[in-house]
Amino acid sequence: MSNLVEIRWHGRGGQGAKTASLLLADAAFNTGKYIQGFPEYGPERMGAPITAYNRISDEPITIHSNIYEPDYVVVVDDTLLEAVDVTAGLKEEGAIVINTTKTPEEVKGLLKGYKGKVCTIDAKTISIETLGKYFPNTPMLAAIVKVSGIMDEQDFLNDMVESFKHKFAKKPEVIDGNMAALKRSLEEVKGL
Repeated sequence: MSNLVEIRWHGRGGQGAKTASLLLADAAFNTGKYIQGFPEYGPERMGAPITAYNRISDEPITIHSNIYEPDYVVVVDDTLLEAVDVTAGLKEEGAIVINTTKTPEEVKGLLKGYKGKVCTIDAKTISIETLGKYFPNTPMLAAIVKVSGIMDEQDFLNDMVESFKHKFAKKPEVIDGNMAALKRSLEEVKGL
C-alpha cells in the first residue's frame, strides 16, 4: 500500500478532533478512496487529551491498529505540545499542522527536535470570525487537506457543503459559516 496516508489527530475532549477525523474519512470515501477513521480514548471527560486517526488509500486497507508512524499529525490544541509527545513516530517527510497563533518557526522548538515540515494555522480566530464561536475542528480539517494534498480542494469543499446540509438540516444558518471557515483555512495555513 504505497499510497497509504496515515494521520494522527491530537485534541482535547470537546474540541471536535474525533468529529473532524470522521468528516475527513467521509469526504475521502466520497472521492472514491478507501478509508478508516477512528478515535482512541483514555479517561473520557471534557478537556482530556484524545487521539483520533485516519487511514486513506486508493487500495483496500488491511491494517487494523492504531497509527504509530503517521505521515501527518494534526494538533487541535497547542497546549498539548507540552503535555503530549505529538511528534512521536511522525515521519520527517510528512508534516505536523498545529492550531496556534505562532509561526512555524516559533513552535519548532517545542517539537522535540522534529525536522520535518511544520505548518500552523490560527483556527481560533478563523472559527470565531466565521462561526461566532470557538470550534477549531472545522479549520483544522481544511488545514490537513491543504497540507497533505490527499484530495482535490474543490472536491473536498463540494463534499463538505453536502455533508453540512445533511448534518445541519435543522440549523441551515450554520452552513455558510462552516463553509467560510473551510475556505479561509485553505488559504491561511502557514509553512507550506
